[in-house]
Amino acid sequence: MDIYLLPAAMRELPPPWHDLTYRRSQALEELASTEERREQARHVLRVCLPERRQSVHDWDEELRDFYDDRDDHTLDEADAWLTRIMPTTSQVTRQRVAQVVGVWADMGIPTVSAPPTEQQIDRVAAEWAASVRQTLAHDAFAFIERATVSGSLSDLEADETALLASGFVRVGLAVEVAVRVLVSLGRPRGEEALLDLVHDGEVQDFRPYVRSRLLGLRRPVYEGRAREVPRDEEPLLPEGLQGLPYSWQNDFGWGATAPDSHSLAQARSALEACLTVERVPDDAQMCSDAPADCSAIAEVVRALMPYPRLVTRERMNEAWRECQLLGFELQGIDAACFAKVWCKRIADRVTAAVFRWLADLPQGGGAAGDKEPAVLSATALWAAELAERCARCGSAVQEAIWFLHRTDDVPGSREALARLAFDPSLPVTTRNTAQEWARRRLQPDQYPEGHQDEGDRGR
Repeated sequence: MDIYLLPAAMRELPPPWHDLTYRRSQALEELASTEERREQARHVLRVCLPERRQSVHDWDEELRDFYDDRDDHTLDEADAWLTRIMPTTSQVTRQRVAQVVGVWADMGIPTVSAPPTEQQIDRVAAEWAASVRQTLAHDAFAFIERATVSGSLSDLEADETALLASGFVRVGLAVEVAVRVLVSLGRPRGEEALLDLVHDGEVQDFRPYVRSRLLGLRRPVYEGRAREVPRDEEPLLPEGLQGLPYSWQNDFGWGATAPDSHSLAQARSALEACLTVERVPDDAQMCSDAPADCSAIAEVVRALMPYPRLVTRERMNEAWRECQLLGFELQGIDAACFAKVWCKRIADRVTAAVFRWLADLPQGGGAAGDKEPAVLSATALWAAELAERCARCGSAVQEAIWFLHRTDDVPGSREALARLAFDPSLPVTTRNTAQEWARRRLQPDQYPEGHQDEGDRGR
């Protein structure tokens, strides 16, 4: 007796939903989105929603190797046999899967033995049944999404759609389109569902994706707050940073800013201000990084405070609360620690941007160099001192050392680079970076006393 792999409700789906071939999607594209047809789509979702998490998106390594590690030349043809032998939901049976696996064996699929084992057949049967559920759910959500975008969905329809979409995310089927439907439902219904999902342990590896779409939905809230002028708010960055006109959008890049007296003075003031920002202990910084996605948290901070002048105590508190709302695991970090971590990171990004800009300035030739050579020459002296200080305190180390390398024809830069390269009190990564650039310029007899380039040792 053959064994059905799908429940009766799925086997009895009406056309075109019962069709497992490409014709189903074509037929659905031609159907008008009426209330009756949307109800039919929701019925498909109800009967396709499994009781437990499926393995289509969360396979263990053994199953992934079994199903995926096949000859690329025959993969498409092998998969085509599944719908060729089982073109409708009522025909999805274990016996027919056994036929397909037998065909795979004849085709020389390396992970299928000849003859196939019962375990191999059972595994393919389970994955094919899950795949059928997923493809039907995908088309059903896509059909309903047309109505959400056009605004023709009733409140009752929207409520059930949100519940069904959340259910599919939790079991790991049709996740992308289910989340897309929740986003199309908008605020508050879709937003509330997404907020529940980012706090749900069942979501597991889909949480970053769900959160990224939720961030997009909440972005207008952040942007509205960013347009508000700070009034009676406590600034958290030093005065030398508050006046900077550059934003996170280009990572505080100075772009084509002319190297005149004003911009160079502003650059110096910004670097000196960045050095006064409190350095956060390593344990606190690590706590903020793991396991939360730092770049996603940065997106929240960036959107609420796009310019240094907007970095205030009140807005940092809002960003901290928002990150908690979004389900980031901040591992006990309070609002004050959160503010210190991100003020330090903002200062480091500004520092990096300033040194990138300074490193690209003409150092003795070119139009800009001809205009104010004395100003640029003086710049190299104070900038070299600040670059060394930044590198020593761990702020924008790569950019600071790169600047010293770019200006190593100036004695101050060359000497600073050598000191960084051979100071045993500095972290190994800092010394190695400095040594890499120093060895391209220094000769062995120019190394600081008692030190030797690693490449020259033992010669």
